Amino acid sequence: MRRHAKGLDRYNFVTITLHWLVALLIFGLIVLGFAMTRRSVDPALQFSLFQWHKSFGMLALLVSLVRLAYSLFGPRPKPVAEMSALEHGAARGMHHLLLLLALAVPLAGWMIASVSTLEIPTFAFDLVVIPHLPVAKSDAAEAWWTTAHAVLAYLVLALVALHASAALYHHYIRRDAVLIRMLGLRGHR
Repeated sequence: MRRHAKGLDRYNFVTITLHWLVALLIFGLIVLGFAMTRRSVDPALQFSLFQWHKSFGMLALLVSLVRLAYSLFGPRPKPVAEMSALEHGAARGMHHLLLLLALAVPLAGWMIASVSTLEIPTFAFDLVVIPHLPVAKSDAAEAWWTTAHAVLAYLVLALVALHASAALYHHYIRRDAVLIRMLGLRGHR
C-alpha cells in the first residue's frame, strides 16, 4: 500500500500527465464512438472510424494500466485539510471507480472484436494487429458485449461529469486546493 508523500501538497508530473492523458483519451473515444455509430456515416469511413476507435481504445487500456500501477506504487499528496473523512472516502471511491471503468470499457470493446463472428482484425494505428482474446465467437456474445461496452461508456460519461463538477465545486465554491493540485499549481485561491 502506498503512503502519502511527506510534505507533498500536489500531484506530481507523472500522475498529472497520466490523469489528463486518460481523460483526453476517454473524451476522444466517446466522441469517436458517437460519430462512428451514426447511421448516415459512409461505410468506408465507418470502417476507418471503428479501427481508430479500437486503436485509441487499446492505447487507453495501456495508459490506464500504467496509471493503475503508478497509483498503487507512486507517491500521493497528503489529503486536503479542509475535507472531511467522508469527503476523502467519497473522492477515493470515485477515483477507484473511474480507474476500474477506464480498464473495463476498453476490455469490453476488445471482447466485442474478439467474440465477433466477422473476425475483423484490429489494426492498432496501422502498425500492428492486436490479437483477439481466446473466447468463443457468437452473435449473442457480440450483442451482449456491445451492450456492456455502451452501458459502461455511458457510466463513465456520467461519472466524469460528476467528477468534474466536484472539482469545480471545490475550486469555485469551497475555494480549496482540490483542483489546483491536479493542475500542478501550488497554494490556494
